[in-house]
Amino acid sequence: MDISEVNHSLFRWVNDLGKEFPFLNPTFVFIAEHMVVLLALSVLVYWFTRDKNNRMMILCASIAFICAFAIGKISGVFYSNYQPFYELNDVNTLVHKEKDNSFPSDHTILFFTYCFTFWLFKRGWSMLWVLLAVLVGISRIWVGVHYPLDVFTGILISLASATFIFVIAPKRSVTQSIIQLYEKYESKFLFSRTMKNKSKNV
Repeated sequence: MDISEVNHSLFRWVNDLGKEFPFLNPTFVFIAEHMVVLLALSVLVYWFTRDKNNRMMILCASIAFICAFAIGKISGVFYSNYQPFYELNDVNTLVHKEKDNSFPSDHTILFFTYCFTFWLFKRGWSMLWVLLAVLVGISRIWVGVHYPLDVFTGILISLASATFIFVIAPKRSVTQSIIQLYEKYESKFLFSRTMKNKSKNV
């Protein structure tokens, strides 16, 4: 079997689980489509704890995601395929998507870049973040919008980008300066708001 046949076989194996266990479909649709909201809220919570290590973690994760996303788009120029529901018959398609290049999986890149960065920084429940990223990757196959190769490639790109940025970015003065500059203006904003509230109460 060549890579394409393995890719299709693995897709069928995962996607057909939705036909065998339809009661799980709503859960995987939620994970595939809406878990990004939880990630976004978590990023905001980490950032606004005002802990310097948390802010460095979020900054590194964001830089890594930008790098991984760019690499993903470049790789999509050299290799591409449409979504499984467009190319294959009898796909258990659970979400609506327009016909487009599905290689690599943007959702997988997003989740693995952030969640793996959380793990690298050893934040609480870090393994649960990695597990969540794995579930998101599986869910994209389950709902019929990505092949395993789309997901696996997204994982490799994310892990490489997150590890590279984790190794070099925290030690760079530019990343420290970005956080310091933000905190400088944040302090000014909070001070200004405090003074306005005091003046209103006088």
